[in-house]
Amino acid sequence: MEHLIEMNGICKEFPGVKALDDVSFDLRPGEVHALLGENGAGKSTLMKVLSGIYTRDSGAFSVEGRPQAQLTPRKAQELGIAIIHQELNMCQHLTVAENMFLGREISRFAKVNQKELNKKAAEYLASLKLEIGPETIVGKLPVGGQQMVEIAKALSTNCKVLIMDEPTSALTAREVEDLNRIIHQLKANGCGIVYITHRLEELSPIADRVTVLRDGRYVVTKDFIDVSLPEIISYMVGREIVEKFPHVDVALGDTVLEAEHIVAGRAVRDVSFALRQGEIVGFAGLMGAGRTELMRAIFGVDKRESGTVKLRGKPLTVRMPADAIKAGIACVPEDRKKEGLCVNLPLRENVGLANLDSLTGPLGKINRKKEAELTDRAIRDLRIKASSQMMEARNLSGGNQQKVVVGKWLVRDAQVILFDEPTRGIDVAAKVEIYNLMNRLKEKGIAVLFVSSEMPEIMGMADRVIVMCDGRVTGEFTRQEATQDAIMTCATRFEVKGGARKDAV
Repeated sequence: MEHLIEMNGICKEFPGVKALDDVSFDLRPGEVHALLGENGAGKSTLMKVLSGIYTRDSGAFSVEGRPQAQLTPRKAQELGIAIIHQELNMCQHLTVAENMFLGREISRFAKVNQKELNKKAAEYLASLKLEIGPETIVGKLPVGGQQMVEIAKALSTNCKVLIMDEPTSALTAREVEDLNRIIHQLKANGCGIVYITHRLEELSPIADRVTVLRDGRYVVTKDFIDVSLPEIISYMVGREIVEKFPHVDVALGDTVLEAEHIVAGRAVRDVSFALRQGEIVGFAGLMGAGRTELMRAIFGVDKRESGTVKLRGKPLTVRMPADAIKAGIACVPEDRKKEGLCVNLPLRENVGLANLDSLTGPLGKINRKKEAELTDRAIRDLRIKASSQMMEARNLSGGNQQKVVVGKWLVRDAQVILFDEPTRGIDVAAKVEIYNLMNRLKEKGIAVLFVSSEMPEIMGMADRVIVMCDGRVTGEFTRQEATQDAIMTCATRFEVKGGARKDAV
């Protein structure tokens, strides 16, 4: 059998948007076929057609040589097709075993046979060499652990085709290594894997072929060994990306923001730093270092137990985000769907919500014309792909959702903007657009503080790098001083506890 999957001439249209236009794709047994493209290129839509979530408008596809009519998710599962979505959809209050067999419970005398359920789950977890107990509550697992449970769940359906949509977006380096090990194990067993990612550098250890889509159309399919990363990027964006991390030098102004001895729960312990006009400061560190919690404490999302924040030398009282916004501090949160967007509202109203103070008159009536102008500006500046201002945020691609979160703040006259993982889950070209925006902000004299787990991004964009570990600042470097080794040394500078050093693993 040469192909597990063959898709030809696939078309799919949504109101005002042609998501797929005559797209072809195939998958062989025991290979990793990377499906690449910018946000909105049609990658996830194509896989949702394959997995039965969407119905195609036209085109044909076959599974193991057998032509298929429109699929449902259940029919796709019966054919051995499983999908792991970028946003994990697990029941946090249920056990690992209960999640793995949800809807396929093993019963005895009309009751769930919990013992047999746990036994079967343990077998699949052991086959992947995962040290996760079947009775563990899923909500207590880290994101990486939940990702592995999703893979075990897919295996429990006897899948022949496994679709992974941005599987490493929230994983640590060690968890990525575990994932790669499992991928090689699945390949050896004949499973075909469709791998969607924006992190092109992670393809080298696993990918056999790549297919690139652009604007809903098929561009090219090549063996991975025959194509370079710059070539892949040029296929994705239709042009060459000359500079991956554009950086501009700006004369720094006065100190805008000062944080002194900030303490917030166990995650942030006595952190101090300063930020100047026209400066981009990057916060580096490992997962759990306290960087996100620090941003949240400054912005008023989390309670600050002690310490002071000064804006242009004057103490600032921030009890809630509204206080920070009023003072001229904006924040782009790490989780765009939970904290950055109202996904059921149109794009225009998402932009308007962050700017109600400037859009409402004395009687509380919203100036819709001005709201539309602000939204037009955000769409134009960030190149947001949307059919109209009234398109619901949930129907935007992940990268375009991130652009809306950024855009609603950029139309304000903020003095300080906090970015928490601003480029997570967006493509190479969109990342460069965000970087260029950050540069434009610094050129306007706005102070930018950003958290990133991507070391090259921190080193490429920051004028100054502050490193955190265990809730403390453990290092600070100028752009010229910052190296990967120096940053990682500080990122693993754990406190001595109980007489022994607690080193990173």
